[in-house]
Amino acid sequence: MTEDVSTAMAAVERWIGNPVSRACLRFVTTHDECGDRLSNGIEYYLGSTKPLCWKCRLAGKIVGYTLQKGSSLFGVSSDDIKRGLAEPVFRRGLMNVLNGIARYGVTRPQIVNAPFLVIWDFTHMCNLQCKHCYQDAQRALPDELDTHEAKQLICDLADAGVVVIAFSGGEPLMRKDFFEIAACARDRGMYVALASNGTMITPEVAGRLKETGVAYVEISLDGKDAAHHDAMRGIDGAFERSVAGIKNCVREDLYTCSATTVTQDNYDQIPEIHRLAQDLGVPRVICFNFIPTGGVEMADKDITPCQREDLLKFLLAKNVPGQTPEVLSTAPQFARVALQIDEDSGVPVRHFHLGAKLKGRTRMLADFIGGCGAGRLYCCIEPQGDVQPCVFMPIKVGNIREQPFLDIWHTAPALKKLRDRDCLTGACHSCENKYICGGCRAWAYFHDLAAPDPGCVNNQNAWDTLRHGASGSKRSSQPKPLGNERSFPVKAT
Repeated sequence: MTEDVSTAMAAVERWIGNPVSRACLRFVTTHDECGDRLSNGIEYYLGSTKPLCWKCRLAGKIVGYTLQKGSSLFGVSSDDIKRGLAEPVFRRGLMNVLNGIARYGVTRPQIVNAPFLVIWDFTHMCNLQCKHCYQDAQRALPDELDTHEAKQLICDLADAGVVVIAFSGGEPLMRKDFFEIAACARDRGMYVALASNGTMITPEVAGRLKETGVAYVEISLDGKDAAHHDAMRGIDGAFERSVAGIKNCVREDLYTCSATTVTQDNYDQIPEIHRLAQDLGVPRVICFNFIPTGGVEMADKDITPCQREDLLKFLLAKNVPGQTPEVLSTAPQFARVALQIDEDSGVPVRHFHLGAKLKGRTRMLADFIGGCGAGRLYCCIEPQGDVQPCVFMPIKVGNIREQPFLDIWHTAPALKKLRDRDCLTGACHSCENKYICGGCRAWAYFHDLAAPDPGCVNNQNAWDTLRHGASGSKRSSQPKPLGNERSFPVKAT
């Protein structure tokens, strides 16, 4: 980290982390007889003429000062922030951050008051039989949340300040009440996303998704052609139907992302899968880490740390300003690799990219929001209401039928541990990039939330322990020898 960035970060922590600033934020984020004082304060800051009490007007002045000071420190225009506040999703996100700082202070990484993103495995039902499925989904579970419970959950998440709700599964479209529940989330001001295999998205369904307010559709594409994709998905004809689903979403002007879980089976196909996505006209491509949630005996499907490093360099080379698709990866090392190549080009942080227009401040912002977001920026809710830190981390930290969602979010010991990067072990503990990366915390390999990420080249010894069964490994079985060790070109073509 450069001295300038370190100095700027210290200035941010002194400014907003001091007792006076914290007291002001607690005042601003109070709920009273006027309702949500922070929301009213933002309205006042934006020039609303509706009658407000003196407390809300004072809150507006504090909000204005805070945003102007913050914009100068992070190199963002205050006009851009004002324009952003006119968008409900941006406003929800900012309110979430301010509530989090009022509650926890300035932390690295920053703890928010409620998850930005909740991935809801809406049902266990699925019409495919994917080899790499983290749920082994096919049939509905007997105790999945019913329609009434689903709507109540939406209301609870909206009241908590959740910004994005992503319906996943299984296949969410197999539930007959999907559109009803998605519309409920839209009406409560949340950004609505759908993760689907795409096979059920006919032109009519795509049109209905648009009408319902689904803003983002992520469709899996795990092979360069029908032979390879269908082999992964377990059903003949899945490729043609998924591609048709992507085309139907693009045609409806839905923000469409093609998603690929990278394994040894398709690693060498990534350039061709990228070209296919480009031809289909999607604005975004994302590559998911393979996590052997179903058991470490599947670990032989994972790519090696060196392969992952080459993959991330390849993906970064495909991110050409002004060209689509944007290319991202869920591997937290993506940010570290980007900074090593060119710090001024921007920093990819999970599902979005901190662009180059932030200039030298991208590293500073990434230190507060970067790295694995499990239990910190997002969580997962299972079909029957169990709350988990991540879809790839089957650790039950509570159930929304038994405990209010926000109580689970703020009190679960596992979530608290995930928010503490100082407890990490291996190279992750001493790495200078632990705040922008921190490694993948999915515990499938070591059953330890603080264990080093064996997918990173800086933890090669942890990978070797897994691969060769060295003393001390907690694996229940050894992987088969990994096959494809070759790399593909990392230059853009």
